[in-house]
Amino acid sequence: MTAAARGPAGDSGRNLAPSLAADLPRELAVRLRRDLDGEVRDDDYTRALYSRDASMYAITPLCVAFPRHAGDVAATVAVARTYDVPVLPRGAGTSLAGQTVGPGLVLDLSRHMTRIVGLDAEARVARVQPGVVQDQLNRAAAAHGLMFGPDTSTSNRATLGGMIGNNSAGSGSVRYGMTIDHVRELSVVLSDASTAHFAPMDEPHRARQARLDTLEGSLCRELPPLLSAHESAIARDFPAYWRRAGGYRLDRLAAGLASTPPAFDLAKFVVGSEGTLVIATEALVDLVPKPRRTVIAVGHFASTIAAVEATEDAMACDPSAVELMDRTILDLSRARIEYADLATILVGDPAALLFVSFTGDDEEELLGQLDRLTARWSRHGHGYHTLRAETPAQQGALLKVRKSSLGLLMAASSGTRRPLAFVEDTAVAPEHLAAYTKRFADILDKHGLTAGFYGHCSVGCLHIRPFVDVRLPEQVEAMRAVAEEVKDLVREYGGVNSSEHGDGLARSEFNRELYGDELYAAMRTVKGLFDPDNRMNPGKIVDAPAMTEHLRDAALPPAPTVKTRLTFDVVGGGMRDAADRCMNIGLCRKTDAGTMCPSYVATREEEHATRGRANALVTALSEPDPVQALGDERLHEILDLCLMCKACKSECPLGVDMAALKAEAVAHHHDLHGTPLRSRIFGAIRTLNRLGSATAPVSNLVNRIRPLRHLLERTLGITARRPLPSYDRPSLVRWFRGHARQGPVDAGRGEVTLLADSFTTYTEPAIGRAAVELLEHAGFVVRLEDKGCCGRASYSKGMLDDAKRKAAALAEQLATTSAPGSPIVGCEPSCILTLRDEHRKLLPDDPHVADIAGRVRQVEELLVEAIDAGALRLGDSWLAGRRILYHGHCHQKAEVGTTATIALLRRVPGVEVVELDAGCCGMAGSFGFESEHYDLSMTVGSDRLFPAIEAEADRTVVAATGVSCRQQIRHGTDRAAWHPLELVRAAVQ
Repeated sequence: MTAAARGPAGDSGRNLAPSLAADLPRELAVRLRRDLDGEVRDDDYTRALYSRDASMYAITPLCVAFPRHAGDVAATVAVARTYDVPVLPRGAGTSLAGQTVGPGLVLDLSRHMTRIVGLDAEARVARVQPGVVQDQLNRAAAAHGLMFGPDTSTSNRATLGGMIGNNSAGSGSVRYGMTIDHVRELSVVLSDASTAHFAPMDEPHRARQARLDTLEGSLCRELPPLLSAHESAIARDFPAYWRRAGGYRLDRLAAGLASTPPAFDLAKFVVGSEGTLVIATEALVDLVPKPRRTVIAVGHFASTIAAVEATEDAMACDPSAVELMDRTILDLSRARIEYADLATILVGDPAALLFVSFTGDDEEELLGQLDRLTARWSRHGHGYHTLRAETPAQQGALLKVRKSSLGLLMAASSGTRRPLAFVEDTAVAPEHLAAYTKRFADILDKHGLTAGFYGHCSVGCLHIRPFVDVRLPEQVEAMRAVAEEVKDLVREYGGVNSSEHGDGLARSEFNRELYGDELYAAMRTVKGLFDPDNRMNPGKIVDAPAMTEHLRDAALPPAPTVKTRLTFDVVGGGMRDAADRCMNIGLCRKTDAGTMCPSYVATREEEHATRGRANALVTALSEPDPVQALGDERLHEILDLCLMCKACKSECPLGVDMAALKAEAVAHHHDLHGTPLRSRIFGAIRTLNRLGSATAPVSNLVNRIRPLRHLLERTLGITARRPLPSYDRPSLVRWFRGHARQGPVDAGRGEVTLLADSFTTYTEPAIGRAAVELLEHAGFVVRLEDKGCCGRASYSKGMLDDAKRKAAALAEQLATTSAPGSPIVGCEPSCILTLRDEHRKLLPDDPHVADIAGRVRQVEELLVEAIDAGALRLGDSWLAGRRILYHGHCHQKAEVGTTATIALLRRVPGVEVVELDAGCCGMAGSFGFESEHYDLSMTVGSDRLFPAIEAEADRTVVAATGVSCRQQIRHGTDRAAWHPLELVRAAVQ
C-alpha cells in the first residue's frame, strides 16, 4: 500500500538521500518503540490518517507516537533531534487552519495523556494533561459550580492542549476572554528535549534562571532585550483589536514586564504558538463560576445583514454571547433527523437567526434583560419575531444546532466543492461588523463565490466559509485573491486576521505584511531562540509556505473506477467520494452524548472513529488498483471494529455512512479472500432461527452444554461467554395462523402488513403477538408477511449479492401481495428499516423496492394515531405508578428517530417515561457474539448504558426496541428489557 507515501509529504525527510528517506519511517519507529512507553505506528494507513485535520490541507508524517507521559514526549523530541526531523503535537486534530498537519513525527497527546491531575475548587484552578477534553474538565468542575471559561463549539472533543496551542475562545469570549487569559502555568518540553516549568517570574527569579546554561536560561536572557529593542514596533504594529490568535504574543510578554510588580510570563507567551515553540505536557488553568441560569432570545431576520445590524442593540443589554446563523445552515439543519426539533419552534422562514444569551444566577434579572432586548429590537425595527427560550428544555434544540454550525455547513459540500476555512477567522470591533460584513460579501460576489455565514457577533467574529473546489486552478486563484483582499479589508477596520482559529498554513503567509517587517523579524527571532533547528512544527506563524501549497483535494489522484454493489450516487460520485465527504471535524470523537462512534468510545483510537475509517478508505480507493487495496488486511483491521450502528449517517453532519462503506469494503474483501464460514452462518440466521424454534426446547440445550459452546468458540469464533438466544415454540407464524382476531371487525382503518422478522418471530414471538393484537384493537386488518428475509444479516457481513437476492424477493412479495399504498410495519427496527434504506442502496432502480420503501412505517406511529383518534383505548395496568426507562435502537435513531416510540409509551396511563442517552448498547447483532469482539462489545455497553440501568430502582421498567439491545441489557445488567409494544399491550382495555 503506497498511497500515503505518494501523498503530499512536505519535507519529512529533510535533506536525506532518497534511499535513506524511504527507510526513515521504519528506522524512526524502531528507535521510538525502544525509547517510549507509548505506542508507535509507521504503517501507511496510520500516516494517512494523521496527514489530515479539519483544514483544507494534507501533509503525510513519517510516523505517529502516542505518548503515555511527559517522559515520552521528551524522548520523542530527542529522537527527532537525532534524526533531524520535525515534530508536532496534536490533540483532537480539529484544527481549521492546518496547524496539526506537517512532516516528521506526530505526537497524538489525546490517547493517553487525558488525566485531570488535580482540581482545587477553593483556588478555582485545575491541573490537566494536554489530552483532557474541554467537556471532561467542565463535568469535573461543574460538581463545584465551576467551569473553564472559553467555550468552543467543539467542546465535546477539543483538548485543552489544542486550545492552548491555538489560543481558542468561543461564544462566550466577550465575557470570559480567550484561553491565554486562563493559563497560569505550563510544564513543557523544549526543542532540545529538555523540560521546563513556565509560570510568572519576578525579576530576581528571571535573573537567576538567565544565569543557567540551558535553553530555558537562554530564553530568560535573550527575550527581555528583544522586547526592549522592538518596544516601539510592539506598541505600534500589533492589531488594536483584542481578540487575537495569531503571531507570537510579544505584546503580552512586554505587558507583563511593564506591570507592577513586573512578571516575566512565558506560560502565557507560548499560548497560541501552535506547537512551534514548545510542547505542553501539563497545564494549570483557571476556572470560573458556572452561571446557574441561561436565557436566550432568538431574533428572526429577513437577511443576514439585518441580523448583524441588530448586534449593537443586543450588546447594549450586556449579553454573554451573540451568535449568528444564516439560512444556509438553517436549511441544512431542517434536512437532518438529528436537528429536526428546531423546525418546530421557529416562526416563518427566517434568512438568519441571532442568538442572544444572558447568563447569571438571578432569574428575574435575566428575564429583565430579555425584556429590554425585545423592547429595543421592537423599537428600532430589528427582526420580525423574537423567540424566548427560558428553560433548558426550550433551549436544547437551539443550542444543538448552534454548536453544529460548522458541521452543518460542511454538509453542503458537493464533491470537492467545499466551504473552506481560509478567511473564516477575521474579527473587527462589533460596531464595525455590519459595514465590514457588507464589504466582505461584495468581495465574494466579485469573485463569484458563495459562502455560509455564522459566528460570534458579540466579538465581531464571523466564520465565513466560501465554497471552493481546489482541484480547479481558477478556483485556487480566486481563493487566494479573496484571502488577500479580506486581509486588506480587516486591516482597514483595525481588526485581526486570526481571532480564534490561529494562523496555521492558511494565514501564516500573510503575517509579515500584517505585523510589519520589524515585528515580523522579532517573531522570527523568537522562533530562533526557542527552536534554533526549526524542528517544532515548522512552517507555521513564521517562514510559512504559500497558503495554496499542500492542498488536500488537489493532491488526491483521480479516483480509479471501482464497480460497487451498493449505489453511492447520492453524494454525487462513487465510493471514494462517499468516504471523502469526511472533512475531519471530529464529531465522531465525542464520548459523552449521542451514539457515534461506539468503537472510538471504547478504544479512544483515531482509526476506530468514523473519521479514521473514512480517511483509510480514501487512501485505499486512491490506489492504482483500488479493488486489490480493498482486500488489504490492515484496512480491514481498521474497519473491523465498526459496529455498523449507522449513527454516523445521522450524527455526522456530513452524513458519512460508514455502515454502507464497510459493507461494500467487506464484500470486496470476500471477493479476494473468500467468505468465512461464520459469516455464512450468520447470514443464514432466518433459516437457523426457524429450525431452532421448530425444534425447541431441545435446541435450547446448546446453551447448557459447555463443551459444545467451547467447540463453537474454537471452530467458529462464537464466544462461549455470552448466552445464545433462546427459541420459542410456537413461532409467531404458527400462532398467527390459528389466532382469533382482536378488536372491531370492520373499523375502516384498512390493511397493514406486519413483517415477521428473522429474530423476534422465533425467539420473542410475544412481541409480534402484541403488535398484531394492538393493531387489530386499533381497527386494522393485519396481514403477516413471513415468506422471506430482508437480508439485513447478509448485508452486515458483506454478503451483498445474497442480500440483494433477498431484498428483491421480499420487495416483490410485498408489492404483489399487500394492498397498494398500505403501510408496512415491523417490530425489529434493523429489519423493517432495511426495507427503506439498504434495499434502496442495493436495488436503486427496482420499482418494487421504491414502492415498499415509501410505505414503511413504525408500528408506534400507527398506534399513536389510533389512540389519539379514540380507536385504541388504554387503561390502568401493572405499569401504573412506574418509571419506564427507554433505550432506542441505533438504526431507529439514525433513520427515523425515537419520537413515535416515546409518544406511544407516554400514552400509557400513570407512567413516567425517560429516554436514555446512552449511545450504542455494543451488541450490534452478531458482533457481540463474535469471540474477538466480545470484550469491546461489553466495554461499549459499560460506558453509559449499563451504569444508567444499574442506577435505577428495581421497580423501574426497562424498555428497548432492538432484539440485540434487550440481549445485551440482560447479559450486562441481569435486568429484563421489554419491547415497548409489550408494555402498551398490557394497558389495552
